[in-house]
Amino acid sequence: MKQFQFISHNEIDTKNFAKKLASFSHNKDIIVLTGDLGSGKTKFTEGFLSYFDLENEISSPTFTIVNEYSKNDVSIYHFDVYRLEDSSEFYEIGGEEYFDKGICIIEWGELIKDVLPKEYTHITFKRDKKDENIRILNINTNCERLENYFENIKY
Repeated sequence: MKQFQFISHNEIDTKNFAKKLASFSHNKDIIVLTGDLGSGKTKFTEGFLSYFDLENEISSPTFTIVNEYSKNDVSIYHFDVYRLEDSSEFYEIGGEEYFDKGICIIEWGELIKDVLPKEYTHITFKRDKKDENIRILNINTNCERLENYFENIKY
C-alpha cells in the first residue's frame, strides 16, 4: 500500500482535490473516508460529485446508510456506515454488491475493513492544530492505477 499526503488550505482545496480524483476514477473504485465530524469528508464528497454535476444532489446518508447518484453511465454510491454495529450488517443490506456496480465512497469505512475488496483507497482527514481551515489528507492506496494518479498529480 502506497502513502501520499495532500494539504488542503480550505474547503475549496478539498473540493478541487476530490473533483480531480473523480475525473480519474472508474467503476469499481472504492474510496474510504475517515476523520472526525467536520473534518472535510462531506466537502470531499461534494467536490467528487461536482465532477459529475451532481453536487447539488448530495444529502447525508447517515440514516439511510447509502445514497445513490447516477450520471450518464456512472453510478456513485455514498455510504455512511458509522451507525452499523459491524460488517455483518453491511452484508445484510447487500452492501458488498455495490462494489462492482459503480464508484463507492464510504465514510467511516474502516469499520467494515474486513469486507472491503483488496483494492481500495483510504483517505484520513485531520485538522491542523494551528489553523482551523487546514486539513491534512493522508492517502493510502493499493490500487495501482490510483497509485500512478497520486504520484503524478499536481497539487
